[in-house]
Amino acid sequence: MQEDRKRPIRSLPYSPASNGRRCQSPGYVPGRVMPVRPPPAPRVADPSVQWSSSKTDNQATYVCRGIDQQHHSEDSRRRKARNSYICMAVCVGILLIVLAIALGTKPQFERDENCPDQNFRLKDWSPGHDKHKQIIIKRGDKLRLVSSATVHSIIIQHGGVLVFADSVDGSRNISLKCSYILVKDGGEFHIGAEKCLYKSLAKITLCGRSDEGEDVPGFGKKFIGVEAGGTLELHGAPKTSWTLLSRTVPPSGLEAGSYFEKPATRGLNVRVIDQDTGQVVLSDRFDTHDFANESRRLRAFLRSQDSGQIIAIAVKDSAAKNLLLETKKTLQELLGSRYVQNLSYRQAWALVSVIGAGNSSCSESVRDYENHDTGGKAIARREFVTVDGVKFAVSASSQWRKGIPLSEFHVEVSGGLVLDLLDQVEGWEEDDQIVVASTDYSMYQAEEFTLLPCPECKGHQVKVRGKAQFLHVGEIVDGIDMRAEVGVLSRNVVIEGEMEDSCYGDNWCEFFKHDTFGGHLKILKNFTSVHLSNVELVHMGQQVMGSYPVHFHLCGDVDERGGYSAPTYLKSLAIHHCFSRCVTVHTTNGLLISHTIGYDTLGHCFFLEDGVEQRNILYHNLGLVTKPGTLLPTDRNDLMCPLIRNNVYGNYIPVPATDCKAVSTFWVANPNNHLINNAAAGSQDTGIWYLFHKVPTGDSQGLLPETKSELTPLGTFYNNRVHSNFKAGLFIDKGVKITNASADDPREYLCLDNNARFRPHQDADPQKPRVAALIDRLIAFKNNDHGAWVRGGDIVFQNSGFSDNGIGLSFASDGSFPKDEGSSQEISESLFVGESGNYGSQGGQNKYWGVGGVDGKNRTLPKDKTFPIRGFQIYDGPIHVTKTTFRNYEATPVRFTSAVGFFLKNPWQLPPKNSLSLVKFGTSVSLKVFFGKPGPWFEGYDLDGDKNAMFHDVDGSVTGYRDTYVGRMDNFLVKHPRCENVTSWFGSVCSGKYAQVYIQTRRPQNLTMTIVRDEYSNHPMTLRGINQRASFQQYQPVVMLQKGYTIHWNGRAPEETFLYLINFNKDDWIQVGLCYPRATTFQVIADIYQRQNSTAHSVEDYTAVPSLKEAQSQPKQRLFYFDNSTGLLFLILQARYSREGHSYCPTQGCERVKITATMRSQAVSNCMPAAYPKYSTPPKATVAMPPKSLVKCENCGASQLVYTSDPHQIYLLVQIQSLSNAAIQQGHRESYISVNGTRFPFQRGFFIVTVDACSGIITKNISFAKADEVMAKYLSTGISQRSIILLGSKDTISGDIEAISEQMVPLGTAKAAQLHKKGSIAFFGYKGEFNPSWTRLYSSPAGHSLSLLEKYIPLQLQDYGCTNVTKPQRKELELLQKALQ
Repeated sequence: MQEDRKRPIRSLPYSPASNGRRCQSPGYVPGRVMPVRPPPAPRVADPSVQWSSSKTDNQATYVCRGIDQQHHSEDSRRRKARNSYICMAVCVGILLIVLAIALGTKPQFERDENCPDQNFRLKDWSPGHDKHKQIIIKRGDKLRLVSSATVHSIIIQHGGVLVFADSVDGSRNISLKCSYILVKDGGEFHIGAEKCLYKSLAKITLCGRSDEGEDVPGFGKKFIGVEAGGTLELHGAPKTSWTLLSRTVPPSGLEAGSYFEKPATRGLNVRVIDQDTGQVVLSDRFDTHDFANESRRLRAFLRSQDSGQIIAIAVKDSAAKNLLLETKKTLQELLGSRYVQNLSYRQAWALVSVIGAGNSSCSESVRDYENHDTGGKAIARREFVTVDGVKFAVSASSQWRKGIPLSEFHVEVSGGLVLDLLDQVEGWEEDDQIVVASTDYSMYQAEEFTLLPCPECKGHQVKVRGKAQFLHVGEIVDGIDMRAEVGVLSRNVVIEGEMEDSCYGDNWCEFFKHDTFGGHLKILKNFTSVHLSNVELVHMGQQVMGSYPVHFHLCGDVDERGGYSAPTYLKSLAIHHCFSRCVTVHTTNGLLISHTIGYDTLGHCFFLEDGVEQRNILYHNLGLVTKPGTLLPTDRNDLMCPLIRNNVYGNYIPVPATDCKAVSTFWVANPNNHLINNAAAGSQDTGIWYLFHKVPTGDSQGLLPETKSELTPLGTFYNNRVHSNFKAGLFIDKGVKITNASADDPREYLCLDNNARFRPHQDADPQKPRVAALIDRLIAFKNNDHGAWVRGGDIVFQNSGFSDNGIGLSFASDGSFPKDEGSSQEISESLFVGESGNYGSQGGQNKYWGVGGVDGKNRTLPKDKTFPIRGFQIYDGPIHVTKTTFRNYEATPVRFTSAVGFFLKNPWQLPPKNSLSLVKFGTSVSLKVFFGKPGPWFEGYDLDGDKNAMFHDVDGSVTGYRDTYVGRMDNFLVKHPRCENVTSWFGSVCSGKYAQVYIQTRRPQNLTMTIVRDEYSNHPMTLRGINQRASFQQYQPVVMLQKGYTIHWNGRAPEETFLYLINFNKDDWIQVGLCYPRATTFQVIADIYQRQNSTAHSVEDYTAVPSLKEAQSQPKQRLFYFDNSTGLLFLILQARYSREGHSYCPTQGCERVKITATMRSQAVSNCMPAAYPKYSTPPKATVAMPPKSLVKCENCGASQLVYTSDPHQIYLLVQIQSLSNAAIQQGHRESYISVNGTRFPFQRGFFIVTVDACSGIITKNISFAKADEVMAKYLSTGISQRSIILLGSKDTISGDIEAISEQMVPLGTAKAAQLHKKGSIAFFGYKGEFNPSWTRLYSSPAGHSLSLLEKYIPLQLQDYGCTNVTKPQRKELELLQKALQ
């Protein structure tokens, strides 16, 4: 609203925030407003009356003034007295009336000083609906929007205020539609406040098309914008943002799956359904139209069924002609049919009933046949409940339609699906939309549901409409927390973009069919206050640079360092179905993003942009279904990457694998940020990607010095989970291209680039000590390629779990020698699982389905069925694996699967200092180690890194041989005669000392090198070198120390050769002979090379001697011998200095030898025929092979049993192995119950173990030969409150099974189960006032056994009612508080 410039300035209704800038008042607390004040006193014209206003009763009072003292007559005095009395009477009367009104009137509600809409200074505002109206709210305009409105735009500035009205009961529903809202220069926009959350429904719809209207400078179109001095406070009603499932949701909602069939054959089609599970257990058809024997067979069939089984019958065509009377009577007696007695020719008939339950259980329907039609379906339908409490319906139908007979059967969840959740959720309401994340390889198995009312639900349950299409795991499986995330998408404060029906204009319609020009919210620097909580943003973001659902643009420090009294935050936002990122943090520091969901969005979701963003805190956020976008090369997929060429040079065509394909849910361009308790639950490429800008990019260019990002120590990384990503869960590596496209490098600016390595140092100073980056508690499962890929150092993983990934974890070094400083990577106290009990489900873009190695069952696969799955992959180094457990790595006939493996097709170095210690392998690990084999995926298996693969088994926990090294079986550079070959690994276990020689050659630089150990001259190793587009070639063979080697070439020897001693300790040596043409002359020098400044010192010349023996006799002298007869130049390479830590070289620098050769011949320098057998020596071990240990390592493996996303919670690992009589006959012997590794075997009958749910202490174990009154009484009265009950069976189940089933109901089953004629049972129950989601009864059909059942049961739950329980440490909260300081 335009206002008169002369209008007096009124004070604000509440104080703006304080961050030390000109538009702020001191003492601002986000969400708090000034005390509510009464309206100002009215103006009074009569000077004889003075108005006053009381803060307590707002009573107006008159004060009567005296008249001038003049001479009057007696009559005048009498009139004065009379008038005075009258005046006094009137005043008293008015006063009494006012008091009566004041005392008799109560306010409608208690005004809350924290609520911005309750301020007296606000004026109700209803601007109506005019899409052309441009509103400017300026000084003096303090407006309360009380009704829905449509305007063109709103600018709030110069102290203007706009507040959405609210109501105590939340009954208001206000929608504001406009093209943009701009808040600046003292303007304020409020919906609710931090201490007065908005209760009603508020919706802001941002409208407009990309091809209409003019851009607002700095903001574009269709936005909410905050400039300098602006305040934006949006606070919706509180909701638990997201939690985890606590019980698995099977596809269709039924464990056995839904059932739908259209029988194709005539007669009575019959289905038998298990009432406990909803599973169709028998299917048959009886042609009672043509054959009387079929009627007899039907009668016998029905009488053979167990009482309680569900029977569904549907006629196809006709069934009455030979349906015998005794069969009809059986149908009446067993199923309660009323219509079968009079069933006629081609009459449609359907029935659903329960064996032995009488008429009350029967649902049936008939429809008469007339003129080739029945006029509709005869439908029978009944609802049931499984033993797990899932409601399901069984229906059968029969009809004739236009001369065609039809019948159908359905078994499906009925009345909605109940979800069990880990937490009691606040604020989730009927009709809210929720999303359940995928727990498989494809993120597209995430599913949306609508909440239904559920009066029967317990505190941890909600009900949703429909049924699940895919499996959603709600359990800890094989020690890894795979519980699906469940997030609520609905909020009562909504910001949405108005969308067109389809894509249009230049909005990349070649890639998107839908409109992608949504709204956006943008905040610029020097804002006064911005806080958002419990806000829904839908259809936001644009495929336009800078237009994102939420965008902090060049804001600098937004916490106390920036002058703000409290950190700027985004809390519990639901950002979904958006078109460009979720939250963009651009040159902004100290922002808190917590409890926020980013779902179904395009491009990087939580996006830290330029490499300068630091100290931002991402706490308990969930991102899922992060799809490709067009904005940056790293956003693009295989399709977009080569087609978007606007910013490349010339005719260059981008390569998806190297330039693009990096879209990530969390994109972190500077390591100094804090990630705590987040979940990346499905991205087209990567869940969390740390990359390192060589220099700041974009608008931040020049703000930090070169390499600052890659040298900066890592912020807090704690308790994050990554799964269902197509590329990797966690990726720490690479950078972006920091130069514009040119002829020298035609790639696009900011495309993916391999130009940076993470090498954190104290104060980001490479001259100061390294600071190890700590990855604490990462859970990575069902990622197609990698659970985690990590390059750089030093980096330490601990307390982490990996399961069902193509490759669990790959460590790669900071680079390689000579660039790397010798950084290290380590993982400890962690668990790797190859194939878990999460079998997955087909569909949702899961590409691969095949047989698993552990149990031979079909399951989803990360890649092709031949892909060699590996737990830990060694690449570069040095790396260290310690106190780690490996489980379930079983090969198949078409796939190699190993706990430890190596990078495939590796041309790079692999130092012998890579080590494993204190590792443990489960019984289902067929290959502890696999080096590879020529064939699919490994190809020729003959690159330099492939050949030199090796690691150190420090304590023998891998091989059984302490302090040994494991290399390839065909690598004779590292073997001796006493080595132990392990053929299945294609490996060899050897004792000895090992190091590397880094060989660098020039002129020419494209030679193939062959190195031969004198002891194995018939087994040379040929190395291709590493193609680096450089002026030199390099080779890095691993060698056994104290041995002699010769080196040969496939062309004339190089004119210049450098030999670096890598991983040599002081006094370590080898003898090397290099092949040259005869009559070659040499200059040989030794020096020490400092890589940091590329300088050399301590230069010494080598002196020629007349014999090899003389050189050998003085190994510490700088001597060389050239054997002209063989062409071999001999040197003794011996280290003079000691290394420290994991460095390749001593602190003084790298010891090296430089050989400059002057050659007169162009002959090929291959001296092997002349060198051997002249220099051959017999092979022998320099270090004796130790004896094999036969003692089990007690301290090996991870000390933890379970890796969860709630580490403060204690879990009890329990297992039940029940065996049927048939399994015993097949040779299986042991039934047992195990509690945290303590096993209780038992004999025939039933066995029960009880555990205190508060302490985890086993309280009792007891056996029962059969089900009887004693066992029933024990279950009823013999078990203490707050007890976990574990029950198993062995051999034939006998006795009073029904009585036992009844007693299981108060212990966790939804109803008494039908357990007669079962093969075996296992029961996880609980006795107490609470019914936990983990209770479960399992049973197998007669003649079958249950597989080993495993559960992780939470202890000390608040719902158990435990007393004297120590409050658990919440490390994540401690780390959050520390990060906020």
